[in-house]
Amino acid sequence: MNHLLTISVLLAVLGLSACERTNTVYVPAEPVAGPAGPAGPQGATGNMGETGFQGATGMPGATGMQGDQGNKGATGTAGETTTVIVVPPPPATPPAY
Repeated sequence: MNHLLTISVLLAVLGLSACERTNTVYVPAEPVAGPAGPAGPQGATGNMGETGFQGATGMPGATGMQGDQGNKGATGTAGETTTVIVVPPPPATPPAY
């Protein structure tokens, strides 16, 4: 029984160690450009594009309905001994500059 356990542990270790490979990735070096020469002459100007079509005008919206008139309030009763005193506002003071 000890031999069976030892052999199965050895096989497990070998099987797991086979999965531990490291992959090396080689990145190619960028090509080195030589010195640039003088700039060439400027090219001809291109043709102007055509003008687009104008879009259609939308239809006007419908006019809304007039609202209902509100109910009129009832007339108040006449007062017999009520006195209303209206106090005039205080005089305005000129602003200070």
